[in-house]
Amino acid sequence: MDEQQLQKIQDGVRLILEGLGEDTARSGLLDTPARVARALHEFMQPTRLSNQTIFEKSFNAQCNDIVVVKNIAFSSLCEHHLLPFYGVAHIAYLPSADGHVCGLSKLARIVDKYAHRLQIQEGLTQQIAEAIMDGTHAQGVYVCMDATHTCMSLRGVCKRESTTRTQSTLGVFTNMDKKQEVMRLLFG
Repeated sequence: MDEQQLQKIQDGVRLILEGLGEDTARSGLLDTPARVARALHEFMQPTRLSNQTIFEKSFNAQCNDIVVVKNIAFSSLCEHHLLPFYGVAHIAYLPSADGHVCGLSKLARIVDKYAHRLQIQEGLTQQIAEAIMDGTHAQGVYVCMDATHTCMSLRGVCKRESTTRTQSTLGVFTNMDKKQEVMRLLFG
């Protein structure tokens, strides 16, 4: 993000504050537009690595069973209200037929890469599943995401304890027996 983009964000934040009836010249708000611009810039910086680069190294583990990584923390911004949603991702994949597996940190990197953009949770879940399927050549991928949406917990209906669960199922996990097996591994 260049200086011109940061300045546009600052100008927009100033307009929002003025629209709320705030005095942008008061001491507590003087630096707010710049702070918000920097925070958004920092948050909206997904890894610049391509999916191919993230998954380029694999390990020949001769693994022919399901690999599960649970509770990968993430945060994102809802494209409808520009408010955060955050939670955990659970990922399961059945490695490629040749038994190669990816490093476990690669799954967390993919979650982070796709989380740092404006979107809805349903799309995020699908993007992550597709990236893992393509990047690992897995036989199947299951991604489940549980999140709290501040657009629902802090405004509107104000349901603070609510969470949203989305899932994406690809490859062999579209078979109901395999899907139930992976869900037992993930959720007991």
